Amino acid sequence: MAKRVMVVDDSRIQEVQIRKMLEGSGYEVVCYCRNGEEALAQYDDVRPDVVTMDIIMPGMDGLETAQAILEEYPEAKIVMVSSLAYDDTFEEANAIGAKAFLDKPFDEEKLLAALDQALSG
Repeated sequence: MAKRVMVVDDSRIQEVQIRKMLEGSGYEVVCYCRNGEEALAQYDDVRPDVVTMDIIMPGMDGLETAQAILEEYPEAKIVMVSSLAYDDTFEEANAIGAKAFLDKPFDEEKLLAALDQALSG
């Protein structure tokens, strides 16, 4: 059975790319959310195995959303995704409890490695 992935990103293009990269990989996108508020509303219903979480989004950003999900669901596995790969952002994501960090742009190999890392951590 495929591992269930929730994609949280304000870019529909990013969601489509992730979906294509995961075809036949043992991972399946089961939910797409355009922002943090949607992710919080959907998380309990979906209960994904792992979440890819963009950091820069309108409304609640990815760091705030990840923190809110992890406060309610400490077992959540979250991979932070960002084009802003600053050390302090990486440190903040780790402090919140993110299991992996993925820099944009990324390829299928990096995506799968980050998902595997999140699920093993």
